[in-house]
Amino acid sequence: MIAPEIVVATPADRSRIVASLVATFARDPVIRWLFPSDDTYPEHAAAFFGHLFDKRVERGAVFVAEGGNAVAIWEPPADGGPLTPLPAPSMPADVQERLDAYDRMMHTLLPEQPYWYLGVLGTHPDHHGRRLGHAVMAEGLKRAADAGLPAILETGTEGNVRMYERAGWQVIASATAPIPIWVLSQGR
Repeated sequence: MIAPEIVVATPADRSRIVASLVATFARDPVIRWLFPSDDTYPEHAAAFFGHLFDKRVERGAVFVAEGGNAVAIWEPPADGGPLTPLPAPSMPADVQERLDAYDRMMHTLLPEQPYWYLGVLGTHPDHHGRRLGHAVMAEGLKRAADAGLPAILETGTEGNVRMYERAGWQVIASATAPIPIWVLSQGR
């Protein structure tokens, strides 16, 4: 199998990446807890993923394969937190309350020392099984290792925990409320 070319995203990649992530996370338990309505999921998820993309693209921390078929949105340690809630006018009050609750929960679970945070990792459903996600994830892992820092991520599914463990990650924290979540680390 030929390794895919991995590139650093630019603002011009935004629409393709956001569309890919909206499709990728349509059944994800965390994202669907945040945005449970089928009617508004596409709009709210697009705003959410667009916000995360915009926050990190200028930092050179968004890696893509095949124009957005797989994407890893990393947050370098200087940013200071895993999830910056969208401003209140961008989301209905109930959605903002869930975003805030999730953010509070994550801040209690994350380590205090600096780390590279893998905030979003996704492969468009039409391209699963080709290891594109592993390839884009590897770019951030290299940067974390070069900086001598651990990499951190969270997932809301036990199947993903097992997949990440096979890739060298270790569970370092978990929670059950407001939703089940596992935090994993790799490196230092």
